Amino acid sequence: MAYPQPWHADADRYDGRMPYRRCGLSGLDLPAISLGLWQNFGGTDVFENARAMLRRAFDRGVTHFDLANNYGPPYGSAEENFGRVLAADFASHRDELIISSKAGWDMWPGPYGDVGGSKKYLIASCDQSLKRMGLDYVDIFYSHRVDPKTPLEETMGALAQIHRQGKALYVGISSYSPELTRKAAAILAEYKVPLLIHQPSYSMLNRWIEESLLDTLEDLGTGCIAFSPLAQGMLTRKYLNGVPEDARAAKGGTSLDTRLLSDENIARIRALNAIAEKRGQTLAQMAIAWVLRDPRVTSALVGARTVQQLDDSLDAVKNLDFTAEELAEIDTHATEGAIDLWKVSSTLEDLPQR
Repeated sequence: MAYPQPWHADADRYDGRMPYRRCGLSGLDLPAISLGLWQNFGGTDVFENARAMLRRAFDRGVTHFDLANNYGPPYGSAEENFGRVLAADFASHRDELIISSKAGWDMWPGPYGDVGGSKKYLIASCDQSLKRMGLDYVDIFYSHRVDPKTPLEETMGALAQIHRQGKALYVGISSYSPELTRKAAAILAEYKVPLLIHQPSYSMLNRWIEESLLDTLEDLGTGCIAFSPLAQGMLTRKYLNGVPEDARAAKGGTSLDTRLLSDENIARIRALNAIAEKRGQTLAQMAIAWVLRDPRVTSALVGARTVQQLDDSLDAVKNLDFTAEELAEIDTHATEGAIDLWKVSSTLEDLPQR
């Protein structure tokens, strides 16, 4: 009977191919590119494909894996699958990993599992995530979104409690406006808990953080990890000729609204692709490199469907430099594409006041 051979991580994974950046004013470094498990790692996906992507990422120096309680589908299954890989392959490497989870969107039935910033919801969610992944702690735990029905003091107080209990080494927020980010940091400071990191959406077609959020984070000494740097797949070669029939967007299997693939946006994508080709990069590689051009962006958070797609994204680190002329040319096409799908969760003015 043949037994599967044990997996061993690449001994050269820290040979300098993957740069690491300091996260704000903390002592924590993150890889320039981190892997998110939002899609393709859930219970309806092929487990061995997900496992192969996680192994490949680690072999290439990716030490940060980003999850959330509701990643799947079904909800929770991405964390369960990651826990399986952690136990089978990464157990001896736990201290090399930065594992994050988040809570804030709907998760379980009833009044306590809906959109949540309450102490009840956040602490229960963190405990559930730890159980699913087989962990004693996560490295980073986020408030996934602003909860308009819960005072910000309660949400940040819950993060502080999770931190004090040792369930999370650091805490962060995602999709918060600059104003609420400052308020959140101030509340956490009262508990002597620093706001390590903010996770906003950011890409060449979604530049909202440039207006004031990056300045805010710099002032606070808070790091930034940008999710959706490929604009939900728009900044790839997939849509250069429209929506392929076999694409998830054509089948409704993605959060990308096909109405965003307008003639105007497709023209922008084609122009940006031409610039990428002149740089010797794929459009995806240039899009990731562009997000990282600002040193205030600690890491770009990418997803992947296959090992080959992951490799293409990770190869972005081979050319992170831009000339002034390239940036100017990109700016003529890298304009707002109306794809900030999370804006509604970042600037909610009806927060309860105490």
